[in-house]
Amino acid sequence: MKTISVVLVDDHLVVRSGLRALLGTQADIAVVAEASTGEEGLAAAAEHTPDVVMMDLAMGPGLDGIEAIRKLRQANPRQAVLVFTTYDSDADIVRAVDAGAMGYLLKDAAPEEIFSAIRGAVEGRSVMSAPVASRLFQQMRNPEEILTPREAELLSLLTQGLSNRELGRRLFISEATVKTHLAHIYAKLGVETRAAAIATAIRREGMR
Repeated sequence: MKTISVVLVDDHLVVRSGLRALLGTQADIAVVAEASTGEEGLAAAAEHTPDVVMMDLAMGPGLDGIEAIRKLRQANPRQAVLVFTTYDSDADIVRAVDAGAMGYLLKDAAPEEIFSAIRGAVEGRSVMSAPVASRLFQQMRNPEEILTPREAELLSLLTQGLSNRELGRRLFISEATVKTHLAHIYAKLGVETRAAAIATAIRREGMR
């Protein structure tokens, strides 16, 4: 029986320790290294060439999980990477998949789901937590339907030509929050500019 080697990348020691202990109950899975940053994760993957890298998305200063996934895949296109995170926003899911993640698991996933995802990744299968898979499918089917109420409101206000500062004042949120909402809206609508988002908003209104 071939043992599946795994590298854990998460900035929380308690998460890594718990996951290592959990995976240690499986005879065919072995954790060969741990890392607390994206940079350390890349170094560990280069040194140990694991079968699977389990990657958190947000790890404080430095390389975030998305960019780390992208760099891992560039260095080794066959590297299997599983996202293991608490973040389940539509934008995070899409960005992770676009970066090359083989699967996307939430940290409340059942142990058997985690074991299955690791084994599936080695076999080239994409495995996602049920809620993640459902949301990704919905986004692929019709990305406009999954805007949150606040994002839909912001998209509508974009057609009035308001600046980020004016949008923030109108919605009683900071400019930074406005930018975050806009980034999510762009990702969901598959656009890259404010003008394209406005065009989509106008088209949406015209179809109602």
